[in-house]
Amino acid sequence: MPGRMTKKRRKVKKNAGKPRPGKMKHLTPGEWFEKLVAVQSRLRAPQGCPWDREQTHQTLRTYLLEEAYEVLEALDKGNDAKFAEEMGDLLLQIVFHSQIAREEGRFTVADVIREIHDKMIRRHPHVFGKTRAKDAKEVLRNWEQIKAEERRANQAKSDGGAGTEDAPSLLDGVSRALPATLEGFQLTRKASRIGFDWDDTNGIIDKIREEAAELEIALNDKDEPRIEEEMGDFLFAAVNLARFLDVDPEIALKKGNAKFSRRFRAMEARARESGREFKDLPRKEMEALWDATKAAEGESATRELAKAQARK
Repeated sequence: MPGRMTKKRRKVKKNAGKPRPGKMKHLTPGEWFEKLVAVQSRLRAPQGCPWDREQTHQTLRTYLLEEAYEVLEALDKGNDAKFAEEMGDLLLQIVFHSQIAREEGRFTVADVIREIHDKMIRRHPHVFGKTRAKDAKEVLRNWEQIKAEERRANQAKSDGGAGTEDAPSLLDGVSRALPATLEGFQLTRKASRIGFDWDDTNGIIDKIREEAAELEIALNDKDEPRIEEEMGDFLFAAVNLARFLDVDPEIALKKGNAKFSRRFRAMEARARESGREFKDLPRKEMEALWDATKAAEGESATRELAKAQARK
């Protein structure tokens, strides 16, 4: 079997045991979920799929991240059919991990569902209880307080009430396994929820300028450890600005990466049209092609906007 789960293969899995079209409309979401769980159980059974049987929590980590990013990509494209398909692929990862855990006697997919069901009720006392929240900010403050209480209770359970837990922090719960931009985003968001935040963007932009100046000093001093430190401070400030502007830095950077890739490939194509390879061009010609590509992209966007307005 291949070393990775291909799209084609996943589609075959999800369609396994599919009912006749006439009966599809009678199935509830719960029934479809049970069928998916049964399919994954069959694939892991002794006479099931050799590839599925070889997988572990560790080998599936890459696919979990891959599927999450593919969901985001489908969401951005606005294609509902693709969006639904990619969310199905992500759901399969949850079912897959749960099946492995069930086989090991650790927990089942029912435990997974119960945990999130109970958590959502517990963390929304303003909906399911007597607590009141006047706005979204108060909801988030209550959410963080409830999470902190849950962590303390869980820690007390795990150490038998011995009181050996670390001092609680509002930043508890931010996973170090997150990509660095998302970790910074979560850290600054948690701090902002209790009022530790900038008044406006001017303060953050000034902070970015300050960090840039400190980075420049480190560069002039050729102090490599400090260069890395100041670079981190600069990026952290940029992530904080993104959070303040309600922009997810990871998604924003993904889009920036895609824009650079699109323009770079367009430059390579323009160079080939002139009978040369882009890598062989002098620096000035490379920059001229970059400017020309940006201008052409801008003109194309303007034309598309005009067409959209005309259709209205």
